[in-house]
Amino acid sequence: MHPILFSVAGWPVYAYGVLLAAAYLAGLQLAVIRARRAGLDAARVMDLGIYLIIAALVGAKLMLIATDFRYFTSHPRELLSLVRAGGVFYGGLIGAFLVGLWLVGRYKLPVWKSADMYAPGIALGHVVGRLGCLMAGCCYGTQTAAAWGITFTSQIAADNAGTPLGVPLHPTQLYDAGAELLILVLLLVFERRGRPFPGRTFWLYILLYAISRFIVEIYRGDPRGTVWGLSTSQFVSVVTLPIALVMLARLRRRTPAVA
Repeated sequence: MHPILFSVAGWPVYAYGVLLAAAYLAGLQLAVIRARRAGLDAARVMDLGIYLIIAALVGAKLMLIATDFRYFTSHPRELLSLVRAGGVFYGGLIGAFLVGLWLVGRYKLPVWKSADMYAPGIALGHVVGRLGCLMAGCCYGTQTAAAWGITFTSQIAADNAGTPLGVPLHPTQLYDAGAELLILVLLLVFERRGRPFPGRTFWLYILLYAISRFIVEIYRGDPRGTVWGLSTSQFVSVVTLPIALVMLARLRRRTPAVA
């Protein structure tokens, strides 16, 4: 774990920030490659993707404020810490989705086919981003006696993210990264199998991620907001899973079968 990669003129360069930027760039590049292969305007997909990244950053931070609303209202100066905090992934996903629905018409792109172009890129970006979480020590797990438990030792991580030091923890960052990598492979392998239709790849991603995130949250040990006894992300997973199932069914019915 190396929260700080190096320093430039005395200014620290944080591993999380570097990997978060790499995550967005990798995800966007994959979306552009896929769009070009699918016959979509790659330049427009790139331009729209930049706005989606901005929306994801803002949405992630807004959900972080929402989950820790009492803390931020009691410590308003801590709002400045949002500059270096990544936020809540689901907030970024929801923010990007809403902005995408609003802007996709302006770019004259098909809604669900475009969403399919971005979905594997979201998974790829999340894999890279979670490695950044591991380097920073955030999004850590509960204490464990499992042989694969990871022990953090950086005081910087403890100061910035409250990471427990000297005790083995579930590597929830790797759990999430591994789940996203598996989802990425499944999306790409099965994309053209069966009966493909616009929106299938995107909503299948939402479905699979809802399941994996709910499970990973069980092993998370960092403080998070709760809704009806569930963590915020578990609650969002419970809400999005049936929505994904309904959308998959509706979009499939709207697409005529090819004889």
